[in-house]
Amino acid sequence: MPNRPTGRKRTFAERTYLAPIIEGLLKTGAHLAGNVARPERMITVAYPEVEKPMSPRFKGAHRLMRREDGHVRCVACMCCPTVCPAKCITIVAGEDPDDPQEKVPVRFEIDMLRCIYCGYCVEACPKDAIRMDTGIFEINAFTRQDLVHGMAFMLDLVKDGREEAGVWHRRHPEQAPPGFLPDEPLPVDPETLARPRRRVPPVTRE
Repeated sequence: MPNRPTGRKRTFAERTYLAPIIEGLLKTGAHLAGNVARPERMITVAYPEVEKPMSPRFKGAHRLMRREDGHVRCVACMCCPTVCPAKCITIVAGEDPDDPQEKVPVRFEIDMLRCIYCGYCVEACPKDAIRMDTGIFEINAFTRQDLVHGMAFMLDLVKDGREEAGVWHRRHPEQAPPGFLPDEPLPVDPETLARPRRRVPPVTRE
């Protein structure tokens, strides 16, 4: 089989890659000068002090809704754990003390380690009892038990309105999920995690 032609020999400038380097520097310098002249053009944000606005359809942490009388809307119909593909929702049903014919969730938990944020639970709920419109995407923890959100924690959950689940459950161990260890040590001070973050309104672009 004949040898393939090697082609022409590259020049000294091509071997040193000077032209692509200079071209890249000029392109970077043009972007730098443009961003200095017009800071509103910059697409980077100083997170976490500044956050980009989230889409209204963004699926964040789950929250449970209340009825007008203050009771949780959930009737423990088991639609959400049935439709959940990750099987991360646990519900234990019980009788409503005010109405024995109606069921209420005695235990409602979501394992955020297994949740895939598909939103099927929101679509399947016939009572609009669960939503994912909190806008919370910073779900952090140092232990697995801190990533299990209980019913009391998810009620009326809003962004910047409550600490991380692990901190909140340690402050309210009587409302923590079964098996929660409030004495589980943390590598940081819980007060540091409970401290609200300083937020700056995002820069709006024309």
